[in-house]
Amino acid sequence: MRRSKTRHRRPGRPRLALAALIALAGAGLVAFMASPWPSALLVRWAFDLGGVLADRALAAHVPATVRSDTGLRYAADPDALLDVHRPTGIAQDARLPVIVWVHGGGFVAGSRTQVGNYARILAGDGHAVVAVDYALGPGTHYPVPVHQVNRALAYLVAEADRLQLDTTRVVLAGDSAGAQIAAQVAALITSPAYARAMAIEPALDRAHLVGTVLFCGPYDALLMKLGEADHWLVRTMLWAYLGDRLPSAEAIAQLSITRHLTPDFPPSFISVGNDDPLAPQSHALAEALDRHGVRVERLFFAQDHMPSLPHEYQFDLSRAEAREALTRVKAFLARVFDARGGPYAGATLEPLR
Repeated sequence: MRRSKTRHRRPGRPRLALAALIALAGAGLVAFMASPWPSALLVRWAFDLGGVLADRALAAHVPATVRSDTGLRYAADPDALLDVHRPTGIAQDARLPVIVWVHGGGFVAGSRTQVGNYARILAGDGHAVVAVDYALGPGTHYPVPVHQVNRALAYLVAEADRLQLDTTRVVLAGDSAGAQIAAQVAALITSPAYARAMAIEPALDRAHLVGTVLFCGPYDALLMKLGEADHWLVRTMLWAYLGDRLPSAEAIAQLSITRHLTPDFPPSFISVGNDDPLAPQSHALAEALDRHGVRVERLFFAQDHMPSLPHEYQFDLSRAEAREALTRVKAFLARVFDARGGPYAGATLEPLR
């Protein structure tokens, strides 16, 4: 009688591969939960790719009569660089009104170069447009970028003659995260109490800040639903920017500029797409400024507007709505830069939306 033999099979390659994938996925999940870096780097890759492509698509719209001084260092920080775009052929003693544009990227991505062509388009109307870099999370945390933009303003004031800038006429502008930073700096300039609370000495006089242009920004973190799974992106950005997975109520309140506005906030142009998850933020900012009696020009769209307009819609000039936004921004800039005796003095204003 033969004895039966039991065979012990080795795990096949498919099973080993599956086990390895499960282990890697588990390790990846732990890494994503333990640190903002993996998520932030993924967001940075995606946002930077989109930013480069959007900027490249704008090249055809850049006037030939614009020149750029790039890579100017405004402070000792390695990322403290800015570019100045202005028209060619201006007189040697001319001084141009200034738009300071703070780029977006969710506080973890983006660069001054990714808004370079949009800045050049605005410069073609006779302005100096300054695109500013700042330190990104999670390598650097809030409020460092706010301090950096303030230092960039100090640099522009100090170098105004050399760069042919009229720093008595400045508009702070930005998109997405950059809109939040620009608006926060504007709030610091116009609220001494807020500036004291943040221990920041504004580099620009209130009288010299004549407006803000704000696209698609997050202005009130308390309106963000941080507990929902579909807000992974928001949680990643706040974690990377604030340096805390569960930021304190105090930090959130300080970051939320709708709570630090005063009637001295400058006239503002605010716009956002109807299919932008941050759309409620722009509406909330406009309403908060209304309550303080600040002049607000809105370019908002009905919820059922078609085609639907995503986050940062304004950079896609193949869209009629983006071209309308650019036209409206240029008209707003002309009014605030030319006004005398107060914001919009003697100006005929378009109906607001």
